[in-house]
Amino acid sequence: MSSHDADHNTRIVLAARPQGEPKAEDFRREQAPLPTPADGQVLLRNRYLSLDPYMRGRMNAGRSYAKPVEIGEVMDGGTVSEVIESRHPGLQVGDLVLAHGGWQTHAIADGGTLKRKLDTSLAPLTTALGVYGMPGFTAYAGLHEIGQPKPGETVVVAAASGPVGATVGQIAKLQGTRTVGIAGGERKRAYLQDELGFDVALDHRATDFVEQLRAACPEGIDVYFENVGGAVFDAVVPLLNDFARIPVCGLVAHYNDKALPSGPDRMPWLMSQILTRHLTVRGFIQHDFIALYPQFLREMGGWLADGKIRYREDLVEGLENAPRALIGLLRGENFGKVVVKL
Repeated sequence: MSSHDADHNTRIVLAARPQGEPKAEDFRREQAPLPTPADGQVLLRNRYLSLDPYMRGRMNAGRSYAKPVEIGEVMDGGTVSEVIESRHPGLQVGDLVLAHGGWQTHAIADGGTLKRKLDTSLAPLTTALGVYGMPGFTAYAGLHEIGQPKPGETVVVAAASGPVGATVGQIAKLQGTRTVGIAGGERKRAYLQDELGFDVALDHRATDFVEQLRAACPEGIDVYFENVGGAVFDAVVPLLNDFARIPVCGLVAHYNDKALPSGPDRMPWLMSQILTRHLTVRGFIQHDFIALYPQFLREMGGWLADGKIRYREDLVEGLENAPRALIGLLRGENFGKVVVKL
C-alpha cells in the first residue's frame, strides 16, 4: 500500500474512563485527515500494533508510571511502522521502524525518536513488539537486574505463557536455574512444559494449586517474577527463601479492581515476611534499565537465531478489533503476545 492508497487516518480514541473492566463503549473509532510531517518528521503507516496489559492503567485518570490517555486522545501503543513520507535525512520512504504510533493507521513521528530500523532477515517484524522488543526486554532486564538468578536456584514465573513470562522462564533456564511456570488453563500449562522446557508447569486454576506449587518447589523459591498478584502471589509467599528477589513487573489480577479487597488488613503480615525473610521486592518498568538495551538486542538476536528462545504470537486482524482484544487480554483469553495486524 503506497501513501496514495489512503487519504485519511483511522484511529481509536478513549471515549470514557472505564469503571472496572473496560467495555467496547469506552473506545471510539474515528477518521481524520492524514497528517503532514514537518521538517525533521516522518509520516508513518502503522503495520502492526502491540496490545499490552499496561494499557489498562493508561485508561485511568490517576497517577501511574506514565501519564494517562486523555478522553478523546488516541489510545497509546507500540507499533511496527513503515515510513511513507520523510522529512528526516536519516529515514527514507519504505524504511520499517519500531515506533510508538498508537491505535491508528497513520502517525507522525520525529525522525530522531525512531532509533530502531527493522531488518526482516533477523527476525519476523512482529517480534519487535514481543520477544525481540519491549516485552522481551522487560523480561531480560527485570531478571538480569532484580532477579539475578544463580545456577541451581528456583525461579517461579507468573503468567508464564505470556510474552514477558515465557521469556523470563527460558532465559532463567539458559542460566542454569530450575524454572516453575504458572499459567491459566491446561493448554497454556502444557505449552510451558512441552514447548518451552520449563521444569514444572502449573495451572493456577487447579483446585489444589497451592499444594502443587509447594510440591514443585521442595527447596523453596529464590526468584519470583511477578506479573499477576492475587491468589498466585498468596501461594508463593510462604515458599520464599531468605534473600529471595521479587521483580514486580505487573499485577494484571488487579488492573480492573474498583476498590481494595475486603477482609483483614494484610499489610503487617506482608511487611513482616519482607523483614524476616530479607526479601527484595522491587517494582520496575523496562525503561529503568534502558542502558542494557544494546546488550539485549545482541543476546536475544543470538538466542532467536539459535532457536534457544521460542515465542508464540496471538495475531488479531484489523484495528477495529483492538478494543475487544484488549478486553480479552485482561481476562487472560489470549495465548501468546497479542499483535493487531492493521
